[in-house]
Amino acid sequence: MMIFHDPSELPEDVAGTALMIGKFDGVHRGHRELAARLQRAAAEHGLLSLAVTFDRHPLELFAPENAPKPVCSLQEKLELLAEAGFEATLVMPFTRELAAVEAEAFLRDILVAALRARIILVGEDFKFGNQGRGDIDMLAAHADELGYELMVTADQAGPGGRRASSTWVRQLLDEGNVGACAEVLGRDHILEGIVVHGAQRGRELGFPTANLSPDLEGYIPADGVYAGWLDDGERVYPAAISVGDNPTFEGVPAKQVEAHVIDETLDLYDRRVRVAFVERLRGMERFDGLPTLIARMHQDVDEARELLAKTPTPRVRASLAAQRQD
Repeated sequence: MMIFHDPSELPEDVAGTALMIGKFDGVHRGHRELAARLQRAAAEHGLLSLAVTFDRHPLELFAPENAPKPVCSLQEKLELLAEAGFEATLVMPFTRELAAVEAEAFLRDILVAALRARIILVGEDFKFGNQGRGDIDMLAAHADELGYELMVTADQAGPGGRRASSTWVRQLLDEGNVGACAEVLGRDHILEGIVVHGAQRGRELGFPTANLSPDLEGYIPADGVYAGWLDDGERVYPAAISVGDNPTFEGVPAKQVEAHVIDETLDLYDRRVRVAFVERLRGMERFDGLPTLIARMHQDVDEARELLAKTPTPRVRASLAAQRQD
């Protein structure tokens, strides 16, 4: 997939594009269904399928204290858009200058003149331009004049008929409901980070863990213990994953994410790994002593092992190993 950061970078040999515009946070099932529709239209008309997105949520610029934490990092979003079939993605830096561009100028100068849009696919509530003054009525009014086809689509439903959205994904993760989250995303939710040295308590208790660095990428789910997968770039392993401050011990940093690889002994320090969440086994608990804690950890691992033995790994997105081969 081609990636560029300014509309002027679109290759000159691209005669026209079929494009979607959005934040695409998490690139959930709804996004991918719309992408598939756009790509069919692009193929039918010989156009380049193009995702137009931004490097940050607008609130990060205007009201950072109210900006939602992204479901995934920008890099993961780009990987997901490529997996969704887009041939190219434009990542526009969201600046005050861009936010001030009037809707008609954005349409004429950026979408049509620079990006050569011949098909524009948007949702029913799509807004664009300065203060969101642009909408589907404006797009429809200029379609014949500017030479593009407007495709307006209803929101795509997730499980139970509810609208699929990144807001819903974050809500489910805050509840620890990673199973339902996977249904909305169409894949297991993933965190990615570097394995760092911890307090070694897990190793001392017989359950060594890969501790992810605090600056890991992705939306951290609710505290608790989860069954999931760990991808070290070479293999995908079953794992029991702990999220939280571990109330049995004092001084443990908040929202620590650590994964115990089941039935394997690995040296993962300083390596970049991904952990994927399949099912929450329990919430975070305080135990009255080490024997009780160790017994519960054995139970957690047994439950995770049994659950994962029945769960195919393909819901784990493309592995780091596969990416390195590409």
